[in-house]
Amino acid sequence: MDEVTDGVRKIDFHHPYTPYDVQERFMNAVYEVLQQGEGQVGILESPTGTGKSLSLICAALTWLRNYNRSQFESSVAEASKGFENEPTWLVNQMLNRKRQEMLRRWEEREGRLKKARAEEKLREERGAKRRKLDESTLRKHDDGTDDEDEWLLKDQDAPADGDSQSAFSKETRNLMEKLGLGSLQAKQDDQEDLGENEVKIYYASRTHSQLTQFISELRRPTFPSSLPDSLLGSSDNAEPEGVKHLPLSSRQRLCINPSVSRLGSLPAINDRCTELQQSGSKDKCQFMPNTDNLSQTHQFRDNALATLPDIEDLFVLGKKLRVCPYYASRTAVPGAEIVTLPYPLLLQKTARDALGIKLDGSVVIIDEAHNIMDAVSNVYASEVSLSELKRARQMLGVYVKKFGKKLKGENRVMVAQVAKVVDGLSDWLGGTLKLKSEQGIVDPNALLRSKGIDQINMYKLIQYIQGSKLAYKIEGYAAQVKSQDPTTAPPTFSSTPVLHALLSFLVSLNNLSSEGRIFYHKVSHDDVKLSYLLLSPTHAFSSIASSARAVILAGGTMSPFEDYTAHLFPGLAGSKVTTLSCGHVIPSSNLCVWTLASAGPKGDGRSAEFEFSFQKRSEKPMIRDLGFAILNICTVVPDGVVVFFPSYGYLDEVVAAWSEASSGQPKTLWQRLQAKKAVFRETKGGSSDEVLDQYSDAVLNKETKPSDKGDPAPRSHGALLLSVVGGKMSEGINFSDRLGRCVVVVGLPYPNINSPDWKARIEYIESTTLERLKSTAPSMPQGEAVATAKQASREFYENACMRAVNQSIGRAIRHRNDYAAIVLVDRRFATQRIRGKLPGWIRGGLVEGSEAGGLGQMMGKLSSFFRGKTSTNG
Repeated sequence: MDEVTDGVRKIDFHHPYTPYDVQERFMNAVYEVLQQGEGQVGILESPTGTGKSLSLICAALTWLRNYNRSQFESSVAEASKGFENEPTWLVNQMLNRKRQEMLRRWEEREGRLKKARAEEKLREERGAKRRKLDESTLRKHDDGTDDEDEWLLKDQDAPADGDSQSAFSKETRNLMEKLGLGSLQAKQDDQEDLGENEVKIYYASRTHSQLTQFISELRRPTFPSSLPDSLLGSSDNAEPEGVKHLPLSSRQRLCINPSVSRLGSLPAINDRCTELQQSGSKDKCQFMPNTDNLSQTHQFRDNALATLPDIEDLFVLGKKLRVCPYYASRTAVPGAEIVTLPYPLLLQKTARDALGIKLDGSVVIIDEAHNIMDAVSNVYASEVSLSELKRARQMLGVYVKKFGKKLKGENRVMVAQVAKVVDGLSDWLGGTLKLKSEQGIVDPNALLRSKGIDQINMYKLIQYIQGSKLAYKIEGYAAQVKSQDPTTAPPTFSSTPVLHALLSFLVSLNNLSSEGRIFYHKVSHDDVKLSYLLLSPTHAFSSIASSARAVILAGGTMSPFEDYTAHLFPGLAGSKVTTLSCGHVIPSSNLCVWTLASAGPKGDGRSAEFEFSFQKRSEKPMIRDLGFAILNICTVVPDGVVVFFPSYGYLDEVVAAWSEASSGQPKTLWQRLQAKKAVFRETKGGSSDEVLDQYSDAVLNKETKPSDKGDPAPRSHGALLLSVVGGKMSEGINFSDRLGRCVVVVGLPYPNINSPDWKARIEYIESTTLERLKSTAPSMPQGEAVATAKQASREFYENACMRAVNQSIGRAIRHRNDYAAIVLVDRRFATQRIRGKLPGWIRGGLVEGSEAGGLGQMMGKLSSFFRGKTSTNG
C-alpha cells in the first residue's frame, strides 16, 4: 500500500481538520483507486472513531473536482485537433469562445444555486422552515375509498410495472421526458445548462440514520471549483464551489399525497402512486410534476442542489412547493456530484432503472460494507406463509363475490389463475405440516406440480399482477370492507401485505437459478412458511461491478477480506483490487486485548480450557468458570461491561446455570454478579432500546429500575450487559466511553452448519469452486480440486463467524480519547488462523502470550490497565 500511495501523498484533500496519519493513508488509498478507474475495487477498513466518513468525502470529492478540471482541459484540447491546419488566430479564437461558453454555463448554474441558497437562508432566518407542516395546508383530496370503482380491475391493454413507461399516459410520458424523469431521461438544453456531470459519486449505506450522519459530515469541508484556474482567473477571493448533493429514497419516505402515504406499506404506496399516473385514472395526483408546476419543479431542483439536503429536507421542500419530491428529485440527478441512497435502491437494477441511475463510468462507494453480501441476499429474499396464503384466499373470495360479474376477458382468467396458485401453494405447505423435519430444502418442480400450477405461465401472471395493481386493489377493497364494520379500527395496510408478499415470492420462484434455493420452515404446529434465499451475491452484484469506474467497499470492521473478492468479484484480477486495514487513532496504551484460553495458567492441570463449541459448551464446570471470570472482570473494570454470547439460547442456558445454588455458597453466581453491577440481558424479540436505556442509566449513575425484582440495582459500580453476537446490540450501537470499558466475547458464534440454508450455501460454494477449477486449472487432480473446494467453503463459513465477532468487538473504542479492554474467551482465539481474521487494530492490541496466562494474570493486567485512567473523562 505504501508504494501505491507514494505518488499522491502531497494532494490537498481539503480536510476541515488536521488529518491523522491513518486518515491520510485512507484518503490516499481511496484517491488512487478512483484515479486508476477501469473497474478498480478498493476494500478498505478503518475503525469507527477514525473519521472514516469524512475521509471518504474528502478523498472522493477532491478526486472528482480534479477529474472534472482535467476533463474541461481535455475537451478544449480535443476541440483543437479538428483545426490543426487552420490559421493559429482562428484556432485560438475558436478555443477562447469554447472556454467562455463553458465559463458562462458554469457561472449561470452557480448563480442560480447561489440565489437558491440565499432564499433558503432567508426562510430560515424568518423561521419559515419547519420539519412538520400541517396537513390542512394541502388541498383536500378525495382518496376514493368510498368509490368502489377504485378497486375494480381495469381492462389491460398491456402489462405495466412500477415506473416503466407503459404505466403512464402518453401525456405524462411526454412531460416526464421533458423533465428528464427516470428511465425516460433525455438530454435537454436545460439539463446541459445545469452542467451535467457524467461521472458521479453514488454513496450507499445500510440505514437512513447512517445516510443522515454522512450528509452532516458532507457539510463540513469546502472544495475548490471544478473549473480550471485558466478559466476562473487567479482571484484569491473566489468563493468555493458548493457540493451538489442529492439524497434518493423510496416513495414511502417522500410521498406528500395524504391519500397515498396513508397506505403505510411500500408496495401499496408504489401501486397506488403508479396507478394514479396511468391513462384513464380519474384521480390524478395533484403533486405530480406537470406543465402547471414546471417552475416549482425547477425551483425544487435548484434548492436540492444548492443546500446539501437530507431526505427530510426534500420532503419539507416538496410540501412547501407543492410538488412531489420523489419525482421532482430525479430532475436534480443530472446536475448532482454525489448521490446518497440506501442499499436496496443501489443493489437492485430495477430500482436503479426506475430512478434513472446510470452507474456507467461513475464511482460507487458502499459504506458499512461488512454486511454487503447479506444485504444483497436480503434484497432478493422473499417468503410467504400458509396462514398468509389462507388470508389471501379469503380476500380473493370477498373480491370475486363483489366484482366477479364485472370482470371480463383477461381479468377474469388472471384472477382465477392467482386463486389457483394460492390453492396450489397452500396445498403443498399443508402437506409439509405432516413431515417430521422442522425445515428443509424445497424442490421447485414438486412445488409447482401441486394442483397443476406448473401449467400456468408464471411470467405472464407476474406481469399481469404488477401491471393491473391486483394486489393493491384486492387488499384495498378488503380493508374497506373491514372498515365498514364499526367494531374494527380504521384499516391501514400492514407492513407486509399478503398479496404483495405472494407476488414477491412468485418473482423469486420465476427467477430461480442455481444461485438460489427455496426452503420450508415450520413456524408453529399449524403454520409453515416458504422462503427464497439467494446463495451467492455474485450475479446480483455483477451489474454494479461491471458498470462502475471504481467500487469502494468501506467499513469499520471489514476483516476478513477474502470473501469480498471470492464472492463479489470472483473473476477480478488481483491487480484490480486494493485492500487496506488502518490502525486506530487511539494511542496503544488505550487498548488492551486479552485471549482467555482457560481459568488457570497453561499447564496447571486444574482448569479445563475454554472451548465453547457446540459439543462442549454445556459443560457445567466450564460455565461456572466463565461466571467467575466475568465476576472478576466486573470487580476491576469500572462502569460498563458488555458480554457477547454465541446465541440467545446459550445465553439463557448460562444464566440458568449461574442461577443454580451451590453447596456451601450462600449466594448463587447470578446474585454475586448482581451485587457487583446492575445486570441487564438482551432477550430475543424483546425491546433492545428499553434495555439499552436502563443499562446506560445504570452506568451513568442515573436513576434506574432494578434489573430483577427483589434485587435493587447498585448505583455506584456501573452495569453489566449480557448480549448476543448478531443481535441488536452487536451492530450500530455505540458503547463509547463509560458505556463500554470492557467488551467480552464468549466463544466463536459459528452458524448452525446443519441448518438447510447453511448446508445449501456450503454445497453451492463447493460446486461452483470445482467448476471454476475445472476451467482455470484443468490439470489439477480431482482429489486436490475437491480438497480446495472444501477449504473454500470452510473459509466462507469461518469468515461469516469472524465478521460477526469483529462487529461486536467494534462496539467499543469510538473516538481518539476512548479506552477499553477486550477479552476473547475461548482457546481457539489463540490460533493463528482465527487471529489472522481479526481487524489489524485488534491484533495490534493483543497482549503477547495472554492465552497462556489464565485468569490470575489477566486480572493483574486489567488492574494495571485501568489504574490511573479516570472514567469521568471518557
